[in-house]
Amino acid sequence: MNSGLLEKAVASALKIRENAYAPFSGFKVGAALITDDGEIYNGVNVENSSFGATVCAERNAIFSAVTAGRRRFSTIVIASDLDGKAVYPCGICCQVMADFNPDMRIVLVNSGTGAVEQDCTLKDIFPQNFEFKGDKE
Repeated sequence: MNSGLLEKAVASALKIRENAYAPFSGFKVGAALITDDGEIYNGVNVENSSFGATVCAERNAIFSAVTAGRRRFSTIVIASDLDGKAVYPCGICCQVMADFNPDMRIVLVNSGTGAVEQDCTLKDIFPQNFEFKGDKE
């Protein structure tokens, strides 16, 4: 992937996180998902008063891409509003990502500086994903 595309995704994740709906935690997260052919799909966390109905930014980005008919993802950039600290995806988001690409690149951005704090693969942070052995689409 060229550095210009990654820079665009980082900027997109930082900007989109402002659209997050986080009235309970105040913790805003933005994600920019890059498809194998270089398209970017964004997502933000959306909280709900029934906390189990809350959806993370990473899943919202993936769900937006899937809604548009996309299935092949290479990279996800994650930016929170925690100054000075990169935030890892939760286990549910990791499992959803693993269903599409267990080797997905994960780029964690320091929201205070906009700098990349961690650049790794999904397998680095989630090595033992669940795999359903039934028929897949």
